[in-house]
Amino acid sequence: MNKWMFFCALLCLGGCASHRCDTSTRYDEPSGDSLCRSAHLLYQNDMLQAKLMISAGGSDNSELAKALLERAASQDRSGEAEFYQAVLLIRANSDNAEAIDLLERAAKRHHPLAIALLAQQLASSDAKKAEQYRADYAYLDVAKSGYPSFEQALHVANGLITPAL
Repeated sequence: MNKWMFFCALLCLGGCASHRCDTSTRYDEPSGDSLCRSAHLLYQNDMLQAKLMISAGGSDNSELAKALLERAASQDRSGEAEFYQAVLLIRANSDNAEAIDLLERAAKRHHPLAIALLAQQLASSDAKKAEQYRADYAYLDVAKSGYPSFEQALHVANGLITPAL
């Protein structure tokens, strides 16, 4: 039950970025709008597949998830791709500076999970900056609505880093 709640929270929190394309165009007509719509559908597919692979845990699919996130990053407006790229780096105990950079870019786009994870990652190296990110979380629309709280967002982010198998 707990794993399903985590999975549902992941999909709810990590929704796709809003994107505008004129959907009145027929898809069999090669226009700019249909190309825009196709690109956005591919972006959504890449993000969904990458999130599913990451939330499933294990390292078997991390290379494919990384490739999907890199391809989706050009369309991403929410910081979601950078957040998940950082999760993969942290999970692999890879370059922490690069992970922090990705989280900071996602935080600039107000991604709630990125802000929570960034505050946690910086807690030991830069307590003042970590506290600022924690305070910034309180100004997000999701935090003002009461869900997820900072602690809940941190729980979800940590669940992505060390998934329960």
